Amino acid sequence: MREYLLTLCITAAVTYLLTGPVRKFAIVAGAMPEIRARDVHREPTPRLGGIAMFFGLCAGLLVADHLTNLNQVFANSNEPRALLSGAALIWLIGVLDDKFEIDALIKLGGQMIAAGVMVMQGLTILWLPIPGVGNVALTQWQGTLLTVALVVITINAVNFVDGLDGLAAGMVCIAAAAFFLYSYRIWYSYGIESAAPATLFAAILMGMCLGFLPHNMHPARIFMGDSGSMLIGLVLAAGAISITGQVDPDALALFTGSEKAAVHQTVPVYIPLLLPLTIIAVPAADLVLAIVRRTWRGQSPFAADRGHLHHRLLEIGHSHSRAVLIMYFWSALIGFGALAYSVNSASMWIVLGVVFLSAIGLVLLLLPRFTPRAPRWAEHVVPPRYRRRGRAAESLAAASVEATDTAADAGDAAADADASDAVQESVEPVEEEESASVTAGLGVNGATALGPRSRLGKGGKVRI
Repeated sequence: MREYLLTLCITAAVTYLLTGPVRKFAIVAGAMPEIRARDVHREPTPRLGGIAMFFGLCAGLLVADHLTNLNQVFANSNEPRALLSGAALIWLIGVLDDKFEIDALIKLGGQMIAAGVMVMQGLTILWLPIPGVGNVALTQWQGTLLTVALVVITINAVNFVDGLDGLAAGMVCIAAAAFFLYSYRIWYSYGIESAAPATLFAAILMGMCLGFLPHNMHPARIFMGDSGSMLIGLVLAAGAISITGQVDPDALALFTGSEKAAVHQTVPVYIPLLLPLTIIAVPAADLVLAIVRRTWRGQSPFAADRGHLHHRLLEIGHSHSRAVLIMYFWSALIGFGALAYSVNSASMWIVLGVVFLSAIGLVLLLLPRFTPRAPRWAEHVVPPRYRRRGRAAESLAAASVEATDTAADAGDAAADADASDAVQESVEPVEEEESASVTAGLGVNGATALGPRSRLGKGGKVRI
């Protein structure tokens, strides 16, 4: 465990220290695309954060290769080298996309090639644990197709959820933590060495996300871009493929009976990890909903829009930070709930606990619909979101009427211009006093949560 933690810390430190210089490089290189209609940030923000994450991955693998116990992972398995090869390819494609906005089909082809590179070096699914049947061996073509499909699904699921500051890195970090505990339990408790590579991948993935998060939390100073989201998606998929398709369920010896019984005991976690839908359940659900939504509208499944789950949370009325925390909560509930169920699937308390926490999550999710309003005498001591909107609306209406009367009395274009200025000047103090309430009333889709801090200096230049 000490060597895993050391690898995690080194990976996090390298990623954190390199993110600052990478941000300056991204600004100089012009990797700051204009704000699009689907974006929720207000200022052009540099991308290419995946560069720091990739070098953190390389540092973690290099350190692990020189440690006493983790060195055996490299000696007994070619999976770390396969991961590095596929990660380098997908990272290069992501860097090009962050700078030049390459076509979605080209990115899809690159994802399939990266998965194929890993398969060629041995990181593939060899068999599937099927409940009621046992261990089913796959042919080479079956294993290759299934591995490529899982890699592509996971990469795009993580890429689709990367829409808010700190969202993708935090969710993947939570998933990696649950995955690390599961794989470490198989490797340490049952002595199965084939689970060691997946445990190492999870530790490195946590370090990559933890090192990048301080720079990416709201308001973000840098985005990971496709170079980062596709990279962490591939690492997450590699760990799931390694432990699901190469660890023999019969070796767990959970039952003294047949291999069928061992598979039946491990199916609560093996089947979800196979898809994998517990560790990335929320991104996978967002991916499926996005494809159905866009196809139903006659659009391409790769066409970007503002219909993702995090966009809907903003539309409901959640702030930027609260929307991210809600997504964190559901990811942790699903991931660690599956982990607890794999430890003791016969315990009813685990099921009841998951149901209870799910109910709490639903209440938090719908909280803006039932936001209480403070009485008028207490409005000056409560946050703006709890104040009544009547006063702000009345002030805006009175200002509009007064400006309109002024324009009518003047009777010329100059008076109309003066009236518009009067409206603007009279509205601004009200907006500054109760910005959250007024903005919510105008329906700006969560824009009240976006940080007002500006990094634009004089002349519109970005302060580095």
